[in-house]
Amino acid sequence: MGNFQGFLWALLLGICSLNAQQSAPESLTKPAPVEDEYYRITTVPIPEGIQLEGGGVLALPTGKLMVCTRRGDVWLIENPTMAGNRNPNFKKFASGLHEPLGIARKNNDIYVVQRGELTKLQDTDGDEIADVYQTICDWPLTSHYHEYSYGPVIDENGDFFVTTNVSFTDAEWWRGVSEVPWRGWTLKISEDGSMEPWATGMRSPAGYGMYDGEFFYTDNQGDWKGSGGLWHVPKGAFTGHPAGLAWTDLPESPVKLSEEEFYARIDKRQEQINGSYIKPENIENEEDPDFEYEVQEDFTELQIPAVVLPHGLMGISNSEIKEDKTGGKFGPFTGQLLIGDQGQSKIMRVILEKVKGEYQGAAIDFRSGFQSGVMRMDFDAAGNLFVGETNRGWGSAGTTNDGLEYVTWTGKLPFEIKTVSARPDGFELEFTKPIAVDPAEYLDSYSGKSYVYKYHPVYGSPQTNVEQLTPKGIQLSADGLKLRLVYDGLRPYYVHEITLNGIRDAEEGHPLLHPTFYYTLNQIPEGEKLPSSALTAKKRRKVATVRKRSSGSGSSSATSSAKSSSGTAGKVTFAEVEPLLQKNTCIACHTTEKKLVGPSYKDIAKRRYTDEKIVELIYNPQPKNWPEYATPMAPMPNVPRDEALKIAAWINTLRDY
Repeated sequence: MGNFQGFLWALLLGICSLNAQQSAPESLTKPAPVEDEYYRITTVPIPEGIQLEGGGVLALPTGKLMVCTRRGDVWLIENPTMAGNRNPNFKKFASGLHEPLGIARKNNDIYVVQRGELTKLQDTDGDEIADVYQTICDWPLTSHYHEYSYGPVIDENGDFFVTTNVSFTDAEWWRGVSEVPWRGWTLKISEDGSMEPWATGMRSPAGYGMYDGEFFYTDNQGDWKGSGGLWHVPKGAFTGHPAGLAWTDLPESPVKLSEEEFYARIDKRQEQINGSYIKPENIENEEDPDFEYEVQEDFTELQIPAVVLPHGLMGISNSEIKEDKTGGKFGPFTGQLLIGDQGQSKIMRVILEKVKGEYQGAAIDFRSGFQSGVMRMDFDAAGNLFVGETNRGWGSAGTTNDGLEYVTWTGKLPFEIKTVSARPDGFELEFTKPIAVDPAEYLDSYSGKSYVYKYHPVYGSPQTNVEQLTPKGIQLSADGLKLRLVYDGLRPYYVHEITLNGIRDAEEGHPLLHPTFYYTLNQIPEGEKLPSSALTAKKRRKVATVRKRSSGSGSSSATSSAKSSSGTAGKVTFAEVEPLLQKNTCIACHTTEKKLVGPSYKDIAKRRYTDEKIVELIYNPQPKNWPEYATPMAPMPNVPRDEALKIAAWINTLRDY
């Protein structure tokens, strides 16, 4: 959400929590902190006539910045931070490239990935203009618009990793296909141009990065991808999308799983009516859906996400992976991963750990409010995080089609969940500041649920097998910096979404800047569990309210009930529906007035659907009804029907009668 919306929501959470506390510090009456107090976004002015759709961003040791654009140019930017109140100077370093979506530096040479090749750019005469364009390696390409290629990432041996998109056919525009070799693959390329197919299963692998000497990538929600996420990619891995299996019979393929074997296990759901293919839809109340962790038992090559980035909550089009190696120049999160999101124009934070040989970890919101879709990021030597932005053809929450901005830590320490690690009986959290004992010791300061996404050819998936999570008890360290949350019923391979709305900063009484974490628990660690005697498990005493009968016909309780379900004068109000929009992630793609990733609520109201029809479209969206939007809405059958009806009723109050 934007800064102002974020401020209002944080303030609302702070106010609501007051009612649940026995005694509240005076500082709780102050406005809750907002992201801009800690991490400030600065927009770099771009000269008129330059469209800086940032496909790649590279901070140079000289203090200059390089940005490659989707228009095919590479710009060299002097003084990008506007030091001394001087505007940056833009100089064109290279041009004529085919939509480069990544840039890297090796031995003073620049490397970019075009749609069909890895290219080296050299400035041999020192005039800051590339005079050598050398093809290092190329791969097959069709004319389909969706065949983007991303990278390169350079490993410790100097080799390059590149990822490639699938395409689609006219007959089945929703089903990703690999029409030529190595589409939907990760490729490893040497300086001499030799190429090694490394792994397959990628759909739209827009993000890439190295961590712990290993290659990782992010993928976007779509067919066979129930939600976006972060994947570790060892050689020979299959990360879930079957299109690239078309080429596993080639001798150089390290993956031996075939399409035939795959579709013998999972239904492709390729059906026709009157000679036309039917788009597969989510099956509501499905008795026995497939889940990746179950399919992994049959196909050991299948690599499940290290961290799921729940769709609509942790972004919708995940992009760049960047490890914070600034040594504290960017704040308290050194060693953690920052992941961009193109659709929601924001950056998330990911804390990785390895349990029983598998990567897993937690995702937490970090910074929103960028002017366009966050595509690429890089740190400069001073610890500024530069962000290259674009939304052409993809849609984003930002207000512009492109841009270049940078994020600076203000030096003020935010009150945040610093780290999350799995334990045999729950999670251990470390905070950036000590937390107050009251209300941390009360179990109703914590809410949560666990869920998993379906593995099917449908575009995206609802949250499935949802179970509520209530802590069994807590243990707080003496210094207030660490908290153990103990649960019964943790489930391997499930996302555990936990919100700490009751937690407060011990010194100032502020709530957490971002109170929710999403932990993908692929493996539960072994070891001893905390005994009940070591836990605190307090619950607040609920105060019963007595309703008085009115003197008129009926009761005040009945009147109150009618108002709570229908709003004043029978209408559902925004105040009533706002928590439902938040809870069900509607605000990730829609706003009241303006087009975002999806249409505004007012535009939906103009269609004059009935309440029941809107609910039907929540459960089974029809993207063909909104052809001007690039990102189709995923089915949302997880929204409770009474909540969906209330949302629909509120939308219809926005009609222009």
